[in-house]
Amino acid sequence: MNIEYLRNYIKLSQYKSFSKLAKELLISQSTLSHQLSQLEKDFGEILINRTTKKFELTRAGKLLLENAKRIVDLYDSSKIEILKLKKQIEENIIISASTIPGSHILPRYIAAFRNNNPNINFKIIINNSQKSIENLKTGKVDFAGIGSFMNENERDFDHIKLGEDEFKFICSPNHELIKNKDNIVHLDELKNYPFVLREKGSGMRYTFKQQFPDYKDLNIELEFNDNDSIISTVSESNYISIMSEKMADKAESAGLIRSLKIKNHPVIAKRQLYFIKLKQKQISKLKQKFWDEIKSYF
Repeated sequence: MNIEYLRNYIKLSQYKSFSKLAKELLISQSTLSHQLSQLEKDFGEILINRTTKKFELTRAGKLLLENAKRIVDLYDSSKIEILKLKKQIEENIIISASTIPGSHILPRYIAAFRNNNPNINFKIIINNSQKSIENLKTGKVDFAGIGSFMNENERDFDHIKLGEDEFKFICSPNHELIKNKDNIVHLDELKNYPFVLREKGSGMRYTFKQQFPDYKDLNIELEFNDNDSIISTVSESNYISIMSEKMADKAESAGLIRSLKIKNHPVIAKRQLYFIKLKQKQISKLKQKFWDEIKSYF
């Protein structure tokens, strides 16, 4: 049964004229008659009495008219609901995050949320903290994972603390700093070697400079915008650098670098990691649900 045949049948009962309705629908009278004949074939009853000059529905025709209105209404409302569902399926959550939140903390929670909400598509863009905050403020992303608020006002954001991150000095496993001794070195020794640092806008760089004023004495020669490049550079040269404890421990386990302890500096620098959103921005129910679940984890 064609739903449009039912829809036209309802209209025909209102127009009470094949010719007038055919003209309104921009179809031929024969097409309209064919639709009616098909309905009568489906139900096995005459629906409109064609033996009189007066337009008249039969008893079966009146019964179908009453139920046809319900059927068409149910069809239309179902279509609206399915369109709403389709919109939900296509909803995306975009996150801009610095390396530690974006690559080492958030993915497991994103995977857990998506397992229960397969109608959500996630996209994580790895940027430094400054760029991630800019993306959030300009509406390019829904959330951000950062290692520092940089110079932003924290009160402009809702935030969830994801944990704490401590920094370590790192060098090559074959570096002369650690030959014939343990990994404890003096700060003055570091000044003799080239240093590679993260780029401006990096939360790591910002925190390091804020909490470790002696950085000014280091021989900074290179800047990179990702930690993998720093690890690769350090592991195959006499460069030294700083690294998040989480990344340093993984790289050291893989034999790529060695971490250094600095005498009289038990803590180099530490920071809080945050998951943030704009305080005043309205977000969808599903995005709010995701935010609430991240909040419940921490």
